[in-house]
Amino acid sequence: MSQDTQLQPEKLCLSVSESQLNFTSTADLDEFQGVLGQDRAVNAIQFGVAMNRPGYNIFVMGDTGTGRSSYVKDYLKSEAKRQHTPNVWCYVNNFKNPREPKALELMPEQASQFKERIATLIDQLLATFPAALEHPAYQQKKSAIDYVFNRKYDRAIETVEREAHKRGVALYRDATTISFTPMRDGKALDETEFAQLSEDERETFHDDIGELEQMLSEQLAELPQWKRESSDSLRQLNQTTIKDAIAPLLNPIRDDFHEQSALIAYLDEMEEHLPRLVLEELVEEKLLELREEYVKRSSMEESLMPNFATRHESDSGAPVVYEPHPSYGNLFGRIEYASDQGALVTNFQRICAGALHKANGGYLILDAEKVLSEPWVWDALKRSLQSKQLKLDSPYSEMGLINTTSLLPELIPLDVKLVLIGSRQIYYLLQEYDEDFKRLFRAVVDFDSDLPLNDDNLLGYARLLKSRTNEQGYADLSRDAVVRMVQFSARLAEQQDVISARIGEQFDLLAEADFLRQLAGDDVIDRLHLDRAIAAKQERTGRVYDKLFEQMMDGTVLLETQSEAIGKINGLTVMALGDTSFGSPARITTTVYPGSKGVVDIEREVSLGQAIHSKGVMILSGFLGNRYAQKFPLAISAHIAMEQSYGYIDGDSASLGELVCLISALIHSPIDQSYAITGSVNQYGEVQAIGGVNEKIEGFFRLCKARGLTGNQGVIIPASNANNLLLKQEVLDAAAAGEFSVYAVSHVDQAIEILLNREAGVADADGDFPEGSVNGDIIKRLEEISKMGEKKSD
Repeated sequence: MSQDTQLQPEKLCLSVSESQLNFTSTADLDEFQGVLGQDRAVNAIQFGVAMNRPGYNIFVMGDTGTGRSSYVKDYLKSEAKRQHTPNVWCYVNNFKNPREPKALELMPEQASQFKERIATLIDQLLATFPAALEHPAYQQKKSAIDYVFNRKYDRAIETVEREAHKRGVALYRDATTISFTPMRDGKALDETEFAQLSEDERETFHDDIGELEQMLSEQLAELPQWKRESSDSLRQLNQTTIKDAIAPLLNPIRDDFHEQSALIAYLDEMEEHLPRLVLEELVEEKLLELREEYVKRSSMEESLMPNFATRHESDSGAPVVYEPHPSYGNLFGRIEYASDQGALVTNFQRICAGALHKANGGYLILDAEKVLSEPWVWDALKRSLQSKQLKLDSPYSEMGLINTTSLLPELIPLDVKLVLIGSRQIYYLLQEYDEDFKRLFRAVVDFDSDLPLNDDNLLGYARLLKSRTNEQGYADLSRDAVVRMVQFSARLAEQQDVISARIGEQFDLLAEADFLRQLAGDDVIDRLHLDRAIAAKQERTGRVYDKLFEQMMDGTVLLETQSEAIGKINGLTVMALGDTSFGSPARITTTVYPGSKGVVDIEREVSLGQAIHSKGVMILSGFLGNRYAQKFPLAISAHIAMEQSYGYIDGDSASLGELVCLISALIHSPIDQSYAITGSVNQYGEVQAIGGVNEKIEGFFRLCKARGLTGNQGVIIPASNANNLLLKQEVLDAAAAGEFSVYAVSHVDQAIEILLNREAGVADADGDFPEGSVNGDIIKRLEEISKMGEKKSD
């Protein structure tokens, strides 16, 4: 039966005929456009983009490296070019309430025009003021206002001065003060002369001066009112003059944007508040001497220039934005602050647009895992999509982390199609636990992990390699190199009739092979360069495997590749470290004796065996009882262990080997140690597929080769894994030379016959197995053990 289950060398790897790749090198091929073999995904993305109904945002799922991100970006950019260019939005000053900046919508071609118009307005204001207030007509009106005030003031002083003269008192006034001095014969008295007067005269002068001061106070009682009236008149004059000067400056802007009602309303509000701004920044006499021209310009620009949140060229199509770091500020925008005398201040010019602003009217591409890992982002993103509004606020302020005055910009209507790129696990978790997700992401794009290896995909793959070489400036690939790349791709997919869609890792190999080609000075990339690149990577990442292999060779790890042993078998394991994995043989041992414990998994007893491994061991009891203990109770105690294993063990790929090892220990029949075995088994003895079959075979082959190939060594695998075989060339060469064999079994009996070199035996109509067969000996031995238990109970 071993000959029936032995696989021929040509079955151990993928072969490609010349008719399938009928070219000499990729220089003979055209470049590939689009994405290879992802028809389902292509149809889905086309549907998601074309569907404009609410809730049809897109979730792109698949494995990393399948080209999902690059294809989605390229497709969206090509589609967006044919779509309408959205309007742009800008934030402008809210003159009535600067804390709540307004948002204006403009057509793309109007954006730069509006900005230029406002810049020109600022230039005109700087040129007009304060010059407009130095015009003779203005100065004449201002002088008239000053004259009215001065005349009232002078009349009041003259009234007091006449009364003082009557009383022989002189009135003196300068710029700031008014004083009274006694007089005699028309001459003011000094202190010495005043002291020489009689006491009655001095007293009379004191009384007169007191009454005059009281009179002066009464005459000037309305002075504050005069000043207010004068200030009001001057202010009214200034505003009238400034308005008259501003109106001609704003009218051309109104004419250019007369169809934009919101912008016209903003200009009206600007015109209403501009006189005050001009007075404060350009006319205030106390500041004029101290402020440089650039300071005045900067101040005016800060108040009047629009802050554009988005910018689009005319006829550029819809925007496509990818945000690699979707933090809250990067998505929704943020408000920056400046320090002013120790206080944090801000204004609408310090509003920084986010990715949602830039993508408004188009497409926003985000990595789902990054979005979900950022605080506050996911919930805020859903709120924006549901409300169709873009709200710019700070979650830090709401949480009290920033205690300062912030802005509340006007909401902007949001029209964006969100494209999330993530794994299948994230998609199904969101589907299960997030009700909003179901309503918002109704278009799913699923990229396959592997593609059928048919003639169309094979040629398309070769053309895809051609596109990559042209894009990156690599040399062309020979036909043999393309075949090697196909084999490498199939190895990644672990199946002979498919190639892996994880194209990123394959492109990495292509880059490394081209580097080796350059070092060798060759013109094209050949199979040899690819083999060397693969070997070089294995060497770079194989330190742990090499150390383990050394322990096998020096006897630290007990393994046999020749002779026979009872209750011992070579199992096969796979270890994954980072982006590399390797297979390693491991000894499985079993002991059997009369008892009632059943089959005991030692790994599980010490909490090293994980759930799936323990399940595989428990299945062995079901198989033994169902097949051999129909006429008597199963009364054995068996212990199974994976020797020299000091970590967690999972998976049921050792259950076939454990079952054969258990049978060997039960009937004391030796197992040929020249073989290693892997496979899962069910309760009816059927052998089931496992993973990592190539690494397992190559791991045992390496050990056998190092110790010397005898021609009797080999590996037993499930028959259902035969299509997964894509072995290294050295294994294929050894198999072709008859030095190493691979057997594919579908039932435990086939494995028994190979390992024990005995006939397993087939049950007759009564369920009895032939005497002297392995199965017959098993029943005989189990019945003996059962009777031993009955005698003890008696």
